[in-house]
Amino acid sequence: MCTAATYKTEDFYFGRTLDYERSYGDKIVITPRGYTFALRHGGRIENHYAMIGMACVMQDYPLYYDAVNEMGLGIAGLNFVGNAHYGKPQDGADNITQFELIPLLLGRCATVAEVRQTLAGINLVDTPFAEQLPVAQLHWLIADKNECITLESTSGGMKIYDNPVGVLTNNPPFDRQLFNLNNYRHLSAADRDNTFAADLALTQYSRGMGAMGLPGDLSSQSRFVRAAFVRMNSVSGDSEEESIAQFFHILGSVDQQRGCCRLGDGKYEITLYTSCCNADKGIYYYTTYDNHQISGVDMHKADLDGAELIVYEQRRGESIYMQN
Repeated sequence: MCTAATYKTEDFYFGRTLDYERSYGDKIVITPRGYTFALRHGGRIENHYAMIGMACVMQDYPLYYDAVNEMGLGIAGLNFVGNAHYGKPQDGADNITQFELIPLLLGRCATVAEVRQTLAGINLVDTPFAEQLPVAQLHWLIADKNECITLESTSGGMKIYDNPVGVLTNNPPFDRQLFNLNNYRHLSAADRDNTFAADLALTQYSRGMGAMGLPGDLSSQSRFVRAAFVRMNSVSGDSEEESIAQFFHILGSVDQQRGCCRLGDGKYEITLYTSCCNADKGIYYYTTYDNHQISGVDMHKADLDGAELIVYEQRRGESIYMQN
């Protein structure tokens, strides 16, 4: 499935992996301030904040997987199959579909605090984008440089959780993911003393033994634990190069390789792309499964006052630097 994370040095970084068995033609898409989002249940989003992210463009509409706006707010939608639940449109309500949520929040809100206020007035509904597309069952990581939350819409209603670890994966619901970290409170990035038994001389025979028991499988709960541990113990310099390199290393800890998550019929779940956006500067960096070179798109080098989507194809094919 997917993993999303935040990271902060001198600047604030936001990104995710997208793990799936196939691509839908994902592209880097800048939505300028003058582009009009026509809402499915009435109304329009006009004169909004500009945004950049990875999206599938259908009918000239950006279906964003993850994006940040020009104010430094980031949102990523991750699969939440079996737990996500959306309501039906209601008369007089601000009915918003799940595919409209990212552009609505990024278009209107500059901070997580403003997101909280906006969410209080909307009814998240189960209207599909098109008949041939099922309604995506998602939950969302939403963050700015000062605050991070998880948004879930379940049969019990809309829930907003403070997210102190800055990480989100898939199932189970976020409160259970967070509680599960109690089972790993003994993990340490440093070497540990022998506490097994005072009378038994046990040898520390390897570096890294403080983190023995850290999950390494590809399940969503294990990826949550692993990504949270790596992110919260991560250390890097403050430069742009050091920061983005470290961010890709953090998400690389939960990378999915072809062959390790078998789905049947010759299909395998892989990490299709990994993104890292400098939310302060509006630069969207990414790698793909078959191109590990970091590529980037700077939203501020585009015409952000325009009215048309600005679309960049993903760079495909491994780039290898030969030294002789």
